[in-house]
Amino acid sequence: MNFLKATRRYEQWLAERTVTVKKDLRLKHSNMKTAVFPFLRATYYRWAQLWPDVCPSLAKAPRVLAVGDLHVENFGTWRDSEGRLIWGVNDFDETYPLAYTNDIVRLAVSVHLAAEAGHLPLEREETCEAILEGYRDGLQRGGLPFVLEEQHEWLRQIAESELRDPVHFWQKMDALPTYRGEVPLSAIDALEHLMPARDLNYRLAHRVAGLGSLGRARYVALADCNGGKIAREAKALVASACYWADGQKGSPEILYQTIIGRAVRCPDPFVQLRGRWIVRRLSPHCSRIELSQIKAQGKEIRLLRSMGWETANIHLGTKTAAKPILSHMKKQKGKWLHEASAAMLKVVRGDWKAWQKQGYE
Repeated sequence: MNFLKATRRYEQWLAERTVTVKKDLRLKHSNMKTAVFPFLRATYYRWAQLWPDVCPSLAKAPRVLAVGDLHVENFGTWRDSEGRLIWGVNDFDETYPLAYTNDIVRLAVSVHLAAEAGHLPLEREETCEAILEGYRDGLQRGGLPFVLEEQHEWLRQIAESELRDPVHFWQKMDALPTYRGEVPLSAIDALEHLMPARDLNYRLAHRVAGLGSLGRARYVALADCNGGKIAREAKALVASACYWADGQKGSPEILYQTIIGRAVRCPDPFVQLRGRWIVRRLSPHCSRIELSQIKAQGKEIRLLRSMGWETANIHLGTKTAAKPILSHMKKQKGKWLHEASAAMLKVVRGDWKAWQKQGYE
């Protein structure tokens, strides 16, 4: 199946499970043409379809409850129940039981593309070595969350960029257009459940964000509360595109809450699955970190090791996974990740070129 046909079929599958925002979907199609990295982010459904064919032996590696759509921009910060700043993976829309290698290879591919774009100036082999080293160490040591308090000062400096300044952040939130259409009662209930008070006056806005989820309904409630601004977001969820790629029928399960509940993690108490809405607090330090915000000069290898370790934190949520994964890793040839990421990058680039030439509206 070529990419265009796969995209049509996936979007039809998606529309059968949630209301799609046509304007945002057209924007997604346009963004997919701009560069390979946004194309990768926007097309996890295609990765899920091709991964078992391109890397058949790795796709049979020990399975975990995986992130699925792991990439270098799927990391961010949040506040835990103690108010501490935490860094780690912050999006689990595509969670699904997969070979642990899926997340590792996809992360490596995304870093290769980030390097090509000039954001992380690293050679491919050293990228793979750093990710694997961090991942292996995390598994062997039982994992540990990244609490950016008295430790990890270098990572806190990367996470706290000028674009995450409170003044800049709230100006951006205030500029969101007020939503005039009909909002599902289930979304309203989900948003109000996360508010500090039920009778708080708020403004509903439409937010365009992300790439993989662009085209799904996304609402933001903005309010003034006790002398400052607050924001809550509700994003429509469907089950992982892996269900579509595997041809599964019926009502697939959304595993978002399951994976964050099992992982080695300091969870964000404001991230909750309410029916088919994932609801969260938005704030300057409760959001993902975009490539343009990453200032890691001289610390790139350290950052990739941390991403590998955080991936291990997630995979350790599958309690019996560590021993078979470590055993499997020992049996692999020295450059297995380098070779697998190169193979997947080739097919991703081929699909992107096909989309550039043709695409559709």
